[in-house]
Amino acid sequence: MKRLRLLTLAALLALSATSCARVKPHQRETHAKKAMQDRDPVDAKLDGHVHEYREGAVGGSGVGGGGCGCN
Repeated sequence: MKRLRLLTLAALLALSATSCARVKPHQRETHAKKAMQDRDPVDAKLDGHVHEYREGAVGGSGVGGGGCGCN
């Protein structure tokens, strides 16, 4: 019985130690910095392509052409 209580207490302590914390609005700037973002160049190019496709136009990324795909 004592061992069960000890295991339960240890489990509760482990769960409470790994809980999520709320981020305050003034702390969000720190998490939004480039150093905190994991951006793979291939993923960034794909994300840009998907954004251009959804918007129906290309612009601002140094590539000419229209949204129809007829550069």
